Amino acid sequence: MLPGAHESIAGGLYRSIGRALDDGCESLQIFSKNSNRWEAKEISQEDAERFRAEAEKAGLGGITIHTSYLINIGSPNPVLWEKSVDALKVEVERAHILGIKYLVLHPGSHVGSGLENGIKRIAEGLNSVISETPDDVVILLENTAGQGTNIGHRFEHIADIMGRVDDEKRVAVCFDTCHAFAAGYDIRTEVSYGAVMDAFDDTIGLDRLRVFHLNDSKTPLGSRKDRHEQIGDGEIGLEAFRLLMNDKRFRDTPGILETPPLPSGENSYKRNLAVLRGLIGKKERIEVKGQRTLI
Repeated sequence: MLPGAHESIAGGLYRSIGRALDDGCESLQIFSKNSNRWEAKEISQEDAERFRAEAEKAGLGGITIHTSYLINIGSPNPVLWEKSVDALKVEVERAHILGIKYLVLHPGSHVGSGLENGIKRIAEGLNSVISETPDDVVILLENTAGQGTNIGHRFEHIADIMGRVDDEKRVAVCFDTCHAFAAGYDIRTEVSYGAVMDAFDDTIGLDRLRVFHLNDSKTPLGSRKDRHEQIGDGEIGLEAFRLLMNDKRFRDTPGILETPPLPSGENSYKRNLAVLRGLIGKKERIEVKGQRTLI
């Protein structure tokens, strides 16, 4: 795997690349704009060229953009749905301008209107966006923890959405470890990890898994709460990450940290990248919450 992190774009988009290199990243995720605002400052040609030049020089194994948290193409509110679709089109255009292939999107929430209706609207939104944006950007649907009315905490949800998208080449998946665990997918032992990956392969296809978000979980299995924790310090534990880091199927797949700051307020990425790299080549099973993992 190509471990990396979600880095700040403060001071300019290109500065995220320097931060990634300083932290020892092999891959990178950014927001291309303020994640909690609809408005986006236009990316100038100069800014785009500088970002592209710095990215090429850095030689990172993969760069991804995460979309704004405000976007909800599952919304039953027609005004918000249209606003979300338009915002997603802008996000795709920005990825295209920066030369970034992958754009991570939370599928959306049905807000009480029902799962089927939400999935239908998400697919309609994706088809609208894909039909009007450059085809060199792939939208990655991120699995969710299942809080509230969020869609995407079951692999079947994602498969259903993707099956309704007209151009299948324009959609793939980002797999978040914390979200999967919180949704009830147990990846803590060799047996359960294998079962989860088999389920993903049978339902969606591992060939459509393009990026990982690597986060431990503050909350227990099946909690349906999205609470990230430092690698190895949460309810998931190190064994799952040992299995991931040594899974040859994901050798060239970006693995993006989104871990919270350390208690001191320091960036947690250097520490967590060191932990992840320390697991590469490690063959011993690692205890999970005091219980020996299964074979």
